[in-house]
Amino acid sequence: MTNLEKKLSDLLESSVYDLGFEFVGLEFIRSGKHSVLRIYIDQENGINVDDCALVSRQVSSVLDVEDPISSEYTLEISSPGLERPLFKEQDYINYKGYEISLILNLPINNQRKFKGFIVDVISSDLHLKVNEIVEKIPLSNISRANLIPVFE
Repeated sequence: MTNLEKKLSDLLESSVYDLGFEFVGLEFIRSGKHSVLRIYIDQENGINVDDCALVSRQVSSVLDVEDPISSEYTLEISSPGLERPLFKEQDYINYKGYEISLILNLPINNQRKFKGFIVDVISSDLHLKVNEIVEKIPLSNISRANLIPVFE
């Protein structure tokens, strides 16, 4: 998570919770005039378009007042979907036993992409079972992680 993403999370998380939704996390994708601030929300019964619109109005108001992003961007509010992104340590704990794919900031054994099952999180290290080997990956080194959906 970048410093800007951390600042935005701290700024917006409580507004989302105040509306009765879970703040799953956010990502800011820089791309000049086409940058995107994507905020993921959830709740027990799922998310619909009206929920996204409600959160969008609230978050837009906060962003207009605080103005933490100096460049142009598009605000998107989204459900985490089947390939739910994992942002916080608690996310990895909650999905212990699930298969995930992840991309690292810095390679481990010359590898930046991993796919495996969450074994545990110990002292801010993800223990990921990859091909019968448990890799120990610092959470701080994870750039992006998503659940791999299971269809039965």
